[in-house]
Amino acid sequence: MTAPLAEGFSTQELMIIAAAREIRDGEVVFVGMRLPITAFGVARLTHAPNAVGLFECGIARHEPADGMLYTMGDPPNQVGAAWTTGLVQVMGQLQAGHVDLGFIGGAEVDRFGNINTSYIGGPAAPAIKLPGSGGAPDIAAMAGRLAVIVNHDRRRLVERVHYVTSAGYLEGGDSRRQAGLDRGGPAAVITDRAVLRPSGPDNELHLASVHPGHTVDEVREHTGWDLKSAEPVVETPPPTVAEMEALHRIDREGFWR
Repeated sequence: MTAPLAEGFSTQELMIIAAAREIRDGEVVFVGMRLPITAFGVARLTHAPNAVGLFECGIARHEPADGMLYTMGDPPNQVGAAWTTGLVQVMGQLQAGHVDLGFIGGAEVDRFGNINTSYIGGPAAPAIKLPGSGGAPDIAAMAGRLAVIVNHDRRRLVERVHYVTSAGYLEGGDSRRQAGLDRGGPAAVITDRAVLRPSGPDNELHLASVHPGHTVDEVREHTGWDLKSAEPVVETPPPTVAEMEALHRIDREGFWR
């Protein structure tokens, strides 16, 4: 039986829900800051009731927090947690190979899925200083696979990032494995216009699906490289009623939506 679809939704809401769909039931998910926190909560309340969330600040949860979260360290994320420990213990789950999916954001993402959260411009005198790495490089290097969530415009989806904070497929092809990163790599880049996935021997990001209300030409126009398409390009399924209800429960103030 097909789940009933929601009648009205914003592009931002669909982006969060499309990101949540990357989480599979029963997976251990390393949850990054901001929108990944919301996406984990949606997944846990809908199709992935047995997913476990790990947070860099030292928290592990089976259920979404019963309260609004602005950062992963907010008190509602600690109350009722399955495990409250330290950064080293949680990050150690990556090194031990226990993390199925890493979920992070980025300021810049390039065509091979490399992520920049450090700076824009040259290292000596950057034009813009970004928040920095946090645990994202470890997540990108050691999770079983990686999902990235980012707004879709040419300044963010670039031919080559100014700085590789978190490794994707590096120079493409087999360069990630040759650099000693035997696990993982980007599986999806979810934007407010589309979903991109690596394809072909170069592991270059290709257009996989376009969100309702957007077009292939529009997506390409707002991408900073000559974006190729997977075959066939499909429309991203719109949110279901259950997914929208879950999102509104997690983001009850509409802060992230």
